[in-house]
Amino acid sequence: MMDFATDIDAVLPHLRTPQPQRSGTLVRLVGMTLEARGVMAPLGACCEVVGRHGHRVEAEVVGFNDKILFLMPFTEPTGVGPGDMVRVVSNSSLVSLGPELLGRVIDGRCQPLDGKPPPECKELLSLLGRPINPMERGPINKILDVGVKAINGVLTLGRGQRLGLIAGSGVGKSVLLGMLTRFTKADVVVIGLIGERGREVQAFIQESLGEEGLAKSVVVAAPANVSPVLRLKATHLTHVIAEYFRDQGKDVLMLCDSLTRVAHAQREIGLAIGEPPTAKGYPPSVFGLLPNLIERGGVGRHGHGSITAIYTVLAEGDDAADPIVDIARASLDGQVMLSRKLADAAHYPAIDLTGSISRLMQSLLSNDDLKSANKLRRLWSIYQQNVDLVQVGAYEHGSNPELDEAIRLNDRIVAFLRQDMHISQDYDTTRVQLRDLLNQT
Repeated sequence: MMDFATDIDAVLPHLRTPQPQRSGTLVRLVGMTLEARGVMAPLGACCEVVGRHGHRVEAEVVGFNDKILFLMPFTEPTGVGPGDMVRVVSNSSLVSLGPELLGRVIDGRCQPLDGKPPPECKELLSLLGRPINPMERGPINKILDVGVKAINGVLTLGRGQRLGLIAGSGVGKSVLLGMLTRFTKADVVVIGLIGERGREVQAFIQESLGEEGLAKSVVVAAPANVSPVLRLKATHLTHVIAEYFRDQGKDVLMLCDSLTRVAHAQREIGLAIGEPPTAKGYPPSVFGLLPNLIERGGVGRHGHGSITAIYTVLAEGDDAADPIVDIARASLDGQVMLSRKLADAAHYPAIDLTGSISRLMQSLLSNDDLKSANKLRRLWSIYQQNVDLVQVGAYEHGSNPELDEAIRLNDRIVAFLRQDMHISQDYDTTRVQLRDLLNQT
């Protein structure tokens, strides 16, 4: 039996350590941010504000200053006021995951949006995932057949690659995303619809996925009208679901539409808690968030499972020098640029080979296939550079043999790059067509 002194020694450290306070009071509302005093909770904790008339609002801790917590509510804070009780619901962001999520449409809190009962998942994981030692990752050495000729033939992707679809508004990003969703050969598809129009959620599921596609998919939706905190939680949830299935050895296709809206959500949060604005008003936290998200994709430990991540990036005002476009290009393994000029000419998908690249093609293709892809890119590029001279008749045939070949093959190249949104073409057929096109005299 312990003596009294030993007992006191065991208890004293616990008594001296300040214990977290589980409740406090609301003292201020500034913009989208609630300020609470008298409660202690870490960043990311979930709290509940209880109004005097029973009104309850859930919120997340997004910052603190001395003894004041900054909370951002998940819904409109209508009905709460100064002095209302704030209590801590959870100190960490854990989500329940499992195969029961397949075929479901959920929000950023893993609550169903499809009218079905909540999925009964058993495995608890942190919303921020578990980082992988880069030395433990497997190599990207398997070609991914996406069913789109222009990408299969000239911008070949590998399983575990991270790709950006970069374009302005209204040039076909969503249509191309739908084609990739239907045509890509993957075990599981995880789709994050972040910050887009609410009507697009149902349209995407019905037109792009269909019943067969939805059966092997998980859709996480957080439209533009929800809180920026929920949009950010939905983004992390999309990634942790993809990580869950990857760690089971499955090849996962993860689509996030769009990375720009994720940056907007983080900008709203950062500015609300006092971060200084930098380029285009984005606070520094945005430029830390995006690379961390992108690095969550890729091949799993020792080559078991993969996440091929495709992010749409909105080039606002068709500005290719937008800071989000810049950081996406620097962090991703390639990009597909969509051109408004091609879209206006009814060239779909409106992929502009001049600004597009897959950084892993050289390690995925044979020398002959790589030469064919590079030659087509070269012919496309040289024709686009001289198209005005050709159209006004200022170019004299025979002046440039390479341009002569580009002019001769241009109609065939355009036909090769175009594709009906409902028709898939596999990688092997595309490779044969590309060789035949370039060998025509």
